[in-house]
Amino acid sequence: MSSPHLPLSRRGFLLAGAGAGAALGLAALPAHASGRPFGRYGSPERRLTPQTLYVDPYGRGDFTTVQAAVTAATGSGWTLVLAPGVYRETVAADTTRTEATWIGASENPRDVVIVYDKAAGTPKPGGGTYGTTGSATATVQGDGFTARWITFANDWLRADHPDISGTQAVALKVQGDRSAFHHCRFLGHQDTLYADSTALGVLARQYFAHCYVEGDVDFVFGRATAVYEGCHFRTLDRGDLATAPYGFVLAPSTAGANPRGYLVTRGRVSSAAPDAFYKLARPWVPSSDTTARPSLVVRDTVLGPGIDAVAPYTDMSASFPWQSMRFAEYRNTGPGAVVSVPENRPQLTDAEADSHTPATYLGDWKPQRIPFP
Repeated sequence: MSSPHLPLSRRGFLLAGAGAGAALGLAALPAHASGRPFGRYGSPERRLTPQTLYVDPYGRGDFTTVQAAVTAATGSGWTLVLAPGVYRETVAADTTRTEATWIGASENPRDVVIVYDKAAGTPKPGGGTYGTTGSATATVQGDGFTARWITFANDWLRADHPDISGTQAVALKVQGDRSAFHHCRFLGHQDTLYADSTALGVLARQYFAHCYVEGDVDFVFGRATAVYEGCHFRTLDRGDLATAPYGFVLAPSTAGANPRGYLVTRGRVSSAAPDAFYKLARPWVPSSDTTARPSLVVRDTVLGPGIDAVAPYTDMSASFPWQSMRFAEYRNTGPGAVVSVPENRPQLTDAEADSHTPATYLGDWKPQRIPFP
């Protein structure tokens, strides 16, 4: 259920430490949206296309919640234009809703926020708990999905729930092939962005361009073939831990038969935590697929001092050491990229790097490029 007129609850984010509160950056929104809530994207009276729907929490669109618009947009090819506002709700778009586009009308992702506050260990009304997948604020499964200028957030906090041990709290789970996110933000703590596929053996190519992702534990994770181009990853400070590591930026779970996992290119990693308190990555070999061989290439990316340069990778399980996985780097810079122990930082050769580009990962799919403002 949504409560569109409530201000976005920070719910004690500042209690988790000044770094976490500042990094989450959930901007205060104006009490009233502008006179043109849908900007240059038309209105219910002047639709861009017959398959364009308008969402506005103040009642000036076709719907006041995103889920109501998704439910109405059955089949393929619908566009949702979201007016500035806070949409406190969970949203699910299933596999039948293909070639969908969601647009933040102001073209500023801070203005359009889809947020909820469930964790894996949150009790369900009928018994049991939600689990990691069930914690997601938004779940998108249809192929050909595109989002622009939207913030996806999960503002559940460990500090508010000391009785809950399942602290995974997903902002977005995306599973479709040819899924693209431009100038979006993904805010949370543990398991923020779940870039996955619908099933083992199903290819899901995903493209994230000029996006911002923050969190602490495994906050970009999953089985997809995903390209992160020009993205900013930020690690949060933690008041509940006294020693390193505070967490891990990336945790791919690439299927063994898939030659392409996660590619991070031309991005940067910054931190609100002390220097060297974060690992760049660890491999996730889930119990449902013990044949997984997580694949990650980080190239041409600025790694700030928050990354442990001496040992940037670690194991999630001793049974599946990171050295047996497919982790490599190429031409990274910054304090977190200094190679002082070569065996801890596998590097691609120039020839190998030629096969680790957005084009090689995405194949015959060429997502639209939206220039950085």
